Amino acid sequence: MNILVTGGSGFIGGNFVQYMVDKYPEYNIYNLDLLTYAGDLTKHKEYENKPNYHFIKADIADRYKILSIFNERKFDYVVHFAAESHVDRSISDPEVFIRTNVLGTQVLLDAAKEVGVKKFVHISTDEVYGELDFDPDTFFTEETPLQPNSPYSASKASSDLLVRAYHETYDLPINITRCSNNYGPYHFPEKLIPLTISRVLNDEKVPVYGDGKNVRDWLHVYDHCTAIDLVMHQAKSGETYNIGGHNEKTNLEVVQTIISALDKSENLIEFVKDRLGHDKRYAIDPTKLEELGWKPMYNFETGIDQTIKWYLENKDWWEAIINEEYKKYFDDQYQIN
Repeated sequence: MNILVTGGSGFIGGNFVQYMVDKYPEYNIYNLDLLTYAGDLTKHKEYENKPNYHFIKADIADRYKILSIFNERKFDYVVHFAAESHVDRSISDPEVFIRTNVLGTQVLLDAAKEVGVKKFVHISTDEVYGELDFDPDTFFTEETPLQPNSPYSASKASSDLLVRAYHETYDLPINITRCSNNYGPYHFPEKLIPLTISRVLNDEKVPVYGDGKNVRDWLHVYDHCTAIDLVMHQAKSGETYNIGGHNEKTNLEVVQTIISALDKSENLIEFVKDRLGHDKRYAIDPTKLEELGWKPMYNFETGIDQTIKWYLENKDWWEAIINEEYKKYFDDQYQIN
């Protein structure tokens, strides 16, 4: 069994690669990644010599290269994570998001159709649904209309529709999954949780957009991996599944939790100008997936404790990422004095 994981050197894709290599030694797991700023191979160092792990460096939007790889390897399954994913970067440079997330997905779909894969699993986001109000009884379901509000979420919604169209038009076997905010090991430190942990550990100011009351539903990356595994193996072709953790927290609550766990002062919090088009609230109803047999292992309290511990024990990994280019991006984005 040959399984292609695109974006397998990023955060969620990287965790999924490790999960699959460990769980299915009889499968050949191919990690295809361009190794942009948020992708690195150091997370897979202990996997490099495993016989069922293989790395391919390629750009998913490079049609000739992708078609050549697919025809050579004859993949049985494709699990497609590869994407530009940081909302802030999409606001300042939408074009790269369209190229990777839309054109790249279309190239992969063509390749999957040409070789006749058994299933194409497309990893999307709850952000394609837009935003919810603060009513705690409202949730995104698989029937919620797509109403993306950022260039990032618009590019993901576009790729979702392409995947659906290839199923309807060409009968390509597909599933689409839409997850809530992930957290856990190897999360690039531009995102809220690793950003907060790294800056609090260095006694640096932590930026919080607006008043910090925007709500997100948090999902541990390991639970996300188990959900995708289940969808890949057992879900009916053509179906979409929402993957959520039932762990809604305001951004401010997340930051305060981390500060408290590290025994630091909330004086480190600095409220900054709100993000353009900042969605108020995301919350997922994962009932459809739960009926398939999935159940998360982590609640937010256990998951965030484990995540903080991981960052404490793996400083070498994230400290190496915080280079001059990263610092310049941070300073330009948040303008903290």
